[in-house]
Amino acid sequence: MTPRKYSSPLRRAEAERTRLAILDAAAALFSSEGYPATTKKGIAQEAGVSVQSVHLAGSKAALLVAAFERTFAGDEGRHSLSERPQIAEIMSRSDPEDAVRGWLDYVAQANARTAGLVRAMTVAAETDALAAEAVSDLEARRRSDIGLAAGWLVERGMLSGDEIEQATDELNHLVGPETYAFFVTRSGWHEERYRRWLEVTLRGLLERWRGALEASPAARPPRARRAAAPP
Repeated sequence: MTPRKYSSPLRRAEAERTRLAILDAAAALFSSEGYPATTKKGIAQEAGVSVQSVHLAGSKAALLVAAFERTFAGDEGRHSLSERPQIAEIMSRSDPEDAVRGWLDYVAQANARTAGLVRAMTVAAETDALAAEAVSDLEARRRSDIGLAAGWLVERGMLSGDEIEQATDELNHLVGPETYAFFVTRSGWHEERYRRWLEVTLRGLLERWRGALEASPAARPPRARRAAAPP
């Protein structure tokens, strides 16, 4: 007779609470103590759970990435940032200017929340092969999310499709955690100054992209394109 697997909503809910407690504890310790000094025993003590529960939750590198995802976006997982409710709501706004401001607010706040975790990931990637692989995957997913944002600009008529690859690189640099760390952590900027800089810089990029879009042959009426063509 095959043993019956026992499962219940209460048990699943308890397991979920335990995992969230572990991830929140991991985020706090990785941010304050750094990657090398943080141990699974310390995470267990901070979370109020057993060390075995932390072992079952994943490797140290996996916990670091999951803690970053939860702290940055509110939950963990490989699904696109555009599928998260807050970003989906921002991208669905009818006013593009309002959507851009909302996106920058989200990015600025998320970078502030995860600054310590980004420092931990930088160190982890230098000393732990599994962490380096996980961080590389996370960076690739971030660029993919930024590419979706650039695609959104194309759909709204704010960027030429021909410019999408370069625009993705520029946006990735603009809103990336490394740029936040340079200005806020190392240069001592306060959060409000960083947020203003984000908006001013993005406005400059949007103006440049809009100018290039308007100057492109595809944006001209057929008669104007014929007049501009060489004899």
